[in-house]
Amino acid sequence: MAKRIQFSRNGGPEVLELVDFEPEEPQADEVRVKNHAIGLNFIDIYFRTGLYPTPSLPSGLGTDGAGVVDAVGENVTHLEPGDRVAYAQGPLGAYAELHTLPAEKVVKLPKGVEFETAAGGMLKGLTAQYLLRQTYPLRGGETILFHAAAGGVGSIACQWAKALGVKLIGTVSTREKAEKAKQNGAWAVINYSEEDVVERVRELTDGEMCDVVYDGVGKDTWETSLDCLKPRSLLVSFGNASGSVEGIDLAILNQKGSLFVTRPSINGYADTRERLERMSQDLFEMLESGKVKIDIGQRYSLGEAGKAQEALANRRTTGSTILIP
Repeated sequence: MAKRIQFSRNGGPEVLELVDFEPEEPQADEVRVKNHAIGLNFIDIYFRTGLYPTPSLPSGLGTDGAGVVDAVGENVTHLEPGDRVAYAQGPLGAYAELHTLPAEKVVKLPKGVEFETAAGGMLKGLTAQYLLRQTYPLRGGETILFHAAAGGVGSIACQWAKALGVKLIGTVSTREKAEKAKQNGAWAVINYSEEDVVERVRELTDGEMCDVVYDGVGKDTWETSLDCLKPRSLLVSFGNASGSVEGIDLAILNQKGSLFVTRPSINGYADTRERLERMSQDLFEMLESGKVKIDIGQRYSLGEAGKAQEALANRRTTGSTILIP
């Protein structure tokens, strides 16, 4: 027996329960991982609330973790028991002491990357990788806007953008978070609680505005994001922290300068083992070089998962949050 977090109905943090369960034996092409640390992400809240449906109920939760391979199924050749590994995709159930998932979703950890770093940075780091290196391949010299710059993905993006020679303007909700974003390498920071984001972007760019806007907030920032773009530039909408963007009138993109919009996800980029390996290697190189560091701002026990999600949803966290089995 082992322990995991599960929920039998959609709702608030109170629906999360710490229960005993019988871990699945890995079948063909699967591995079982003994988690040493587990990543907390906004997508976990989407599943809990029902914004994203689960295959069935009761359901496990979480897709992001790091630990040691406990057992392997048939046909698995690139992993063996005892390997240090991390993962960011796969079936729900990472909020657990043991998690069984497809081997193609699991990558080996370099010796220089600790379990907590991997758990706090795997999904967020791979997200930053596809955003900055694939969705809009930054080459240096661009000016970009990144919402929630002191959050998990934002903290990584600030550092990665600086390493690329990109001017990242970050938005935050408090002065404390503004300082955190600056420490992580943001070129400029806008506290939207005190400043008008569009006007401040116009001042910072001498009216040129941004080459690309990365928006993981969603509903509350949609119009602002569009207004911060140069003509014919790109809005990357990659999250729904404030709710989904609905009722889009495509004519607005024309009116605001023939703009482009995309809605990417990690599953659309790390869709094969080969692509996942390449993206992970890019991330691990940034971590091992010290150009990107994962800020573990909060640690909770596995049984405190509801409390941790509540803090994340209410924007009381900075950097990454992890659960410790």
